[in-house]
Parts: sequence; structure tokens; C-alpha cells
Amino acid sequence: MKRLAGVYGAPLWHLLVLVACFVVAGYVATRVVAAGIWMGFVVWFVGAIILHDLVLFPVYSVADGATRALLPRVARRRRTPAVINYLRVPAALSGLLLLVWFPLILRGAEQNYRWASGLSTAPYLARWLLITLVLFGVSGLLYVLRRRNSRRADR
Repeated sequence: MKRLAGVYGAPLWHLLVLVACFVVAGYVATRVVAAGIWMGFVVWFVGAIILHDLVLFPVYSVADGATRALLPRVARRRRTPAVINYLRVPAALSGLLLLVWFPLILRGAEQNYRWASGLSTAPYLARWLLITLVLFGVSGLLYVLRRRNSRRADR
């Protein structure tokens, strides 16, 4: 077992989890093919790859670099938390929510949503903004608490 782990380069549980992921992906692929929607799935998958790699990645890389350039340069102490991480996490979560729910947030699916549910998409923008505000608020609070604790530890 140790020899196998040494050859693999990671603990054996890692290999088991990886195999389980491939089993789930294989099951999903069989269900997609059985449902007859494999072509739409392939188009969506390739489109997602192109959208992410050619559009979104450069955009959020530039945004991250600009944010880091605007942040004050704080003397690097060992226990001082990096403020950029407390901005990245809520921004990423908010962006993910926007990516998943953008047809409803931007009211692009109003007619279909109203037909399917009988409800309006009007509250989605306010809810997304509220969730984004809460994410940044909690992240800011955690940053302040961690910074306060790091100052106490430095003393």
C-alpha cells in the first residue's frame, strides 16, 4: 500500500475520491446521452470553456491586479492577514451567483419565468445585491477581527 501511494504520489484516499469523481462523471455522461441532449451539452460545455478562458479569466485577472495596485502597501508582518483575500472571496461568490442566476437577476427570462412559476423576476436583483452586501460585510468583519487578533499576538 505504501509503495502504491509512493508511486501515485498522493495518499490512497485521494485516488479513491478521484475514481469516484470519474464514476459520477461517467454516470452523468450516460444520462446525457440517454436523454438525447448530448449535442446541447457539448455546445454548452465548449461555450463555458471558451467564455471562461477567453473572456472571464482575463477580466477578473485585470480586476484583481487593479485592486492589488490600489490597496495600500502594508508592511509584511508574519501574522497580518492579506486584505485582498477578504475581497476576492465575496467577489468570487457574488460573481458565481450572478453567473448562475443572471437571466433572472437581469430580467432576461421574465416571460419564461412568469409562465413557468407565475412569479416575477423583479426581486432577484435586490436579493442578489443584498446577498453581495452581506458577503462583503461578513468578509470585512472577519478581516477586522483577524487583524485585531494579529495585533494582539504581535504584542
